[in-house]
Amino acid sequence: MDRPKRMLVANIAWAREAAARDPQVFTGLAQGQNPHVLWIGCSDSRVPAETITHCEPGDLFVHRNIANLFDPDDDNGASVLEYAVRVLKVGHVIVCGHYGCGGVRAALLPLAPELPHVNRRIAPLCTLAHTHRDELGLLPSEASRVNRLAELNVLEQVRQLRASPIVRGMDKPPLVHGWVFSLEDGRLKVIVDGYSDNPAESTSRAQATLPQAVSNDA
Repeated sequence: MDRPKRMLVANIAWAREAAARDPQVFTGLAQGQNPHVLWIGCSDSRVPAETITHCEPGDLFVHRNIANLFDPDDDNGASVLEYAVRVLKVGHVIVCGHYGCGGVRAALLPLAPELPHVNRRIAPLCTLAHTHRDELGLLPSEASRVNRLAELNVLEQVRQLRASPIVRGMDKPPLVHGWVFSLEDGRLKVIVDGYSDNPAESTSRAQATLPQAVSNDA
């Protein structure tokens, strides 16, 4: 059985199991959505938002792209933010990058001529890498440079989101958080704490209760 067919069979099993746990689950989902969190993450297949935060369908409004970038001039990302903030009234926006990110690594390498769309997409990330070239150049390995740029990228996306008229124009703007996911241990690291007015870069890891706190606080 090929992969798509296996996925369809797995869907039947998942739907039966979900309905067995909660007979009203799909009735509730069909009535509408009320997520408290907009998740802006990387398209990397190893970083599924709902899985790594143990969330259920309906908990997160999700936008994923190469290297978890937010471009205020991109109608795709801006429309997601606009709908999440103005219609769904989310209380939190989480930008989640991850260590070992291929898009971040590409920003540190010569552009690949066979990937013109990717090149255009990561152009702001290339600029960010150039801005921090002195700091990155002091790091001992490519992996450490990629991981540090992943953190700097999250910081930059948080800054742009907070500066967005969509966010700033709300009477009660959503809190914007910045996290990084580690593929090595499956843990989330808090880079920007959205609860602080002037968040400093953090080295603390998110505790197990953190996803519940942000998902329940509208």
